Amino acid sequence: MKRRYQIAVIGDSNTSDSPDKDELAKKLGRALIDNGYRLVTGGLGGVMDAAVAGAKKSKKYQDGDIISILPGFDPTEASNQTDILIVTGLDLARNLIISNSDALIAIGGGSGTLSEMAFGWALKRLILAYEVEGWSGKLANIKIDRRVRYKEILDDRIYGIKTETEALELLKKLLPLYIRYHHGVRQRPIDP
Repeated sequence: MKRRYQIAVIGDSNTSDSPDKDELAKKLGRALIDNGYRLVTGGLGGVMDAAVAGAKKSKKYQDGDIISILPGFDPTEASNQTDILIVTGLDLARNLIISNSDALIAIGGGSGTLSEMAFGWALKRLILAYEVEGWSGKLANIKIDRRVRYKEILDDRIYGIKTETEALELLKKLLPLYIRYHHGVRQRPIDP
Protein backbone atom coordinates (compact mmCIF):
# COMPACT_ATOMS: atom_id res chain seq x y z
CA MET A 1 0.00 0.00 0.00
CA LYS A 2 1.36 3.38 -0.99
CA ARG A 3 1.90 5.78 1.91
CA ARG A 4 -0.37 8.80 1.77
CA TYR A 5 1.23 12.15 2.54
CA GLN A 6 0.02 13.90 5.69
CA ILE A 7 -0.50 17.63 5.19
CA ALA A 8 -0.90 19.90 8.21
CA VAL A 9 -3.22 22.87 7.85
CA ILE A 10 -2.36 25.51 10.43
CA GLY A 11 -3.50 29.06 11.08
CA ASP A 12 -5.95 31.27 12.92
CA SER A 13 -7.61 29.49 15.83
CA ASN A 14 -10.57 31.88 15.57
CA THR A 15 -11.97 32.92 12.21
CA SER A 16 -15.20 34.52 13.44
CA ASP A 17 -13.97 37.89 12.10
CA SER A 18 -12.25 36.33 9.04
CA PRO A 19 -14.83 34.46 6.96
CA ASP A 20 -12.44 34.63 3.99
CA LYS A 21 -9.85 32.55 5.87
CA ASP A 22 -12.55 30.13 6.93
CA GLU A 23 -13.56 29.68 3.28
CA LEU A 24 -9.93 29.22 2.18
CA ALA A 25 -9.49 26.49 4.79
CA LYS A 26 -12.69 24.69 3.77
CA LYS A 27 -11.68 24.68 0.10
CA LEU A 28 -8.17 23.53 1.00
CA GLY A 29 -9.37 20.72 3.28
CA ARG A 30 -11.67 19.38 0.59
CA ALA A 31 -9.01 19.68 -2.13
CA LEU A 32 -6.44 17.81 -0.03
CA ILE A 33 -8.74 14.81 0.46
CA ASP A 34 -9.91 14.98 -3.18
CA ASN A 35 -6.26 14.57 -4.18
CA GLY A 36 -5.40 11.66 -1.90
CA TYR A 37 -3.72 13.43 1.02
CA ARG A 38 -4.47 13.02 4.71
CA LEU A 39 -5.27 16.13 6.76
CA VAL A 40 -3.49 16.94 10.04
CA THR A 41 -4.69 19.77 12.30
CA GLY A 42 -4.32 20.97 15.85
CA GLY A 43 -7.89 19.81 16.44
CA LEU A 44 -9.32 23.09 17.67
CA GLY A 45 -11.35 25.90 16.07
CA GLY A 46 -10.90 28.43 13.30
CA VAL A 47 -8.83 27.38 10.29
CA MET A 48 -8.39 23.89 11.77
CA ASP A 49 -12.09 23.25 12.15
CA ALA A 50 -12.87 24.77 8.74
CA ALA A 51 -10.29 22.53 7.02
CA VAL A 52 -11.84 19.50 8.70
CA ALA A 53 -15.33 20.55 7.59
CA GLY A 54 -14.10 20.93 4.02
CA ALA A 55 -12.32 17.57 4.10
CA LYS A 56 -15.52 15.83 5.17
CA LYS A 57 -17.28 17.20 2.06
CA SER A 58 -14.88 15.44 -0.30
CA LYS A 59 -16.44 12.57 -2.26
CA LYS A 60 -13.15 10.71 -1.67
CA TYR A 61 -13.26 11.18 2.11
CA GLN A 62 -12.91 7.99 4.14
CA ASP A 63 -12.63 7.33 7.85
CA GLY A 64 -9.06 7.94 8.99
CA ASP A 65 -8.33 10.82 6.61
CA ILE A 66 -8.39 13.47 9.35
CA ILE A 67 -5.88 13.45 12.20
CA SER A 68 -6.03 15.98 15.02
CA ILE A 69 -3.20 16.56 17.50
CA LEU A 70 -4.62 18.24 20.61
CA PRO A 71 -2.52 20.32 23.01
CA GLY A 72 -4.35 19.14 26.13
CA PHE A 73 -5.53 15.97 27.83
CA ASP A 74 -9.25 16.46 27.19
CA PRO A 75 -10.54 14.86 23.98
CA THR A 76 -13.81 16.80 24.22
CA GLU A 77 -11.91 19.97 23.24
CA ALA A 78 -11.48 18.64 19.70
CA SER A 79 -13.56 19.28 16.66
CA ASN A 80 -16.33 16.71 16.74
CA GLN A 81 -15.64 15.95 13.08
CA THR A 82 -12.11 14.55 13.42
CA ASP A 83 -11.36 10.87 12.71
CA ILE A 84 -8.18 10.17 14.64
CA LEU A 85 -7.72 12.18 17.79
CA ILE A 86 -4.40 12.28 19.62
CA VAL A 87 -4.48 14.00 23.00
CA THR A 88 -0.93 14.93 23.95
CA GLY A 89 -0.99 16.97 27.15
CA LEU A 90 1.99 18.79 25.64
CA ASP A 91 0.35 22.21 25.40
CA LEU A 92 2.35 24.37 22.96
CA ALA A 93 5.00 21.67 22.51
CA ARG A 94 2.46 19.71 20.46
CA ASN A 95 3.19 22.19 17.66
CA LEU A 96 6.42 20.28 17.04
CA ILE A 97 4.45 17.10 16.29
CA ILE A 98 2.13 18.90 13.86
CA SER A 99 5.15 20.51 12.17
CA ASN A 100 6.71 17.16 11.36
CA SER A 101 3.89 16.39 8.91
CA ASP A 102 5.04 15.87 5.34
CA ALA A 103 4.12 19.48 4.52
CA LEU A 104 2.52 22.45 6.26
CA ILE A 105 0.05 24.91 4.79
CA ALA A 106 -0.54 28.07 6.84
CA ILE A 107 -3.56 30.36 6.60
CA GLY A 108 -2.98 33.53 8.62
CA GLY A 109 -2.19 32.71 12.21
CA GLY A 110 -0.68 34.15 15.34
CA SER A 111 2.17 33.05 17.55
CA GLY A 112 1.15 29.38 17.55
CA THR A 113 1.24 29.31 13.77
CA LEU A 114 4.55 31.13 13.82
CA SER A 115 6.01 28.44 16.09
CA GLU A 116 4.70 25.68 13.81
CA MET A 117 6.22 27.37 10.76
CA ALA A 118 9.57 27.82 12.54
CA PHE A 119 9.56 24.17 13.66
CA GLY A 120 8.64 23.07 10.13
CA TRP A 121 11.51 25.11 8.73
CA ALA A 122 14.01 23.58 11.17
CA LEU A 123 12.60 20.10 10.46
CA LYS A 124 13.19 20.59 6.70
CA ARG A 125 9.51 20.33 5.83
CA LEU A 126 7.81 21.86 2.80
CA ILE A 127 5.88 24.95 3.92
CA LEU A 128 3.21 26.76 1.91
CA ALA A 129 1.73 30.02 3.15
CA TYR A 130 -1.42 31.80 2.04
CA GLU A 131 -0.72 35.46 1.30
CA VAL A 132 -3.26 36.74 3.82
CA GLU A 133 -3.11 38.72 7.06
CA GLY A 134 -1.18 36.96 9.81
CA TRP A 135 2.10 35.06 9.96
CA SER A 136 1.45 33.15 6.75
CA GLY A 137 1.30 36.42 4.83
CA LYS A 138 4.36 37.85 6.58
CA LEU A 139 6.50 34.77 5.86
CA ALA A 140 5.22 33.93 2.38
CA ASN A 141 8.03 33.75 -0.18
CA ILE A 142 10.92 34.19 2.24
CA LYS A 143 13.50 32.04 3.97
CA ILE A 144 13.24 32.10 7.76
CA ASP A 145 17.00 32.04 8.13
CA ARG A 146 20.19 31.55 6.12
CA ARG A 147 20.52 27.81 6.60
CA VAL A 148 20.76 25.67 3.50
CA ARG A 149 18.13 23.01 4.02
CA TYR A 150 18.41 21.43 0.55
CA LYS A 151 21.40 22.26 -1.64
CA GLU A 152 19.58 20.97 -4.71
CA ILE A 153 16.51 23.20 -4.15
CA LEU A 154 17.95 26.58 -5.08
CA ASP A 155 14.75 28.51 -4.36
CA ASP A 156 13.95 26.78 -1.05
CA ARG A 157 11.71 29.08 0.93
CA ILE A 158 8.25 29.31 2.39
CA TYR A 159 6.19 29.27 -0.80
CA GLY A 160 3.44 31.88 -1.03
CA ILE A 161 0.07 30.83 -2.41
CA LYS A 162 -3.35 32.37 -2.96
CA THR A 163 -5.58 29.36 -3.74
CA GLU A 164 -5.99 25.67 -3.06
CA THR A 165 -5.17 25.05 -6.72
CA GLU A 166 -1.76 26.66 -6.27
CA ALA A 167 -1.27 24.61 -3.10
CA LEU A 168 -2.00 21.36 -4.93
CA GLU A 169 0.31 22.25 -7.82
CA LEU A 170 3.19 22.98 -5.42
CA LEU A 171 2.54 19.86 -3.36
CA LYS A 172 2.66 17.71 -6.49
CA LYS A 173 5.81 19.41 -7.76
CA LEU A 174 7.77 19.93 -4.54
CA LEU A 175 6.73 17.32 -1.99
CA PRO A 176 8.83 14.57 -3.60
CA LEU A 177 11.88 16.86 -3.21
CA TYR A 178 11.38 17.57 0.50
CA ILE A 179 12.32 14.11 1.70
CA ARG A 180 14.94 14.72 4.37
CA TYR A 181 14.18 14.51 8.04
CA HIS A 182 15.70 16.24 11.02
CA HIS A 183 18.31 14.11 12.80
CA GLY A 184 19.01 16.27 15.81
CA VAL A 185 20.67 19.60 16.40
CA ARG A 186 24.25 19.68 15.20
CA GLN A 187 26.82 22.36 15.64
CA ARG A 188 27.26 24.47 12.55
CA PRO A 189 30.26 26.62 11.74
CA ILE A 190 29.84 30.13 13.03
CA ASP A 191 29.08 32.56 10.22
CA PRO A 192 31.68 35.33 9.89
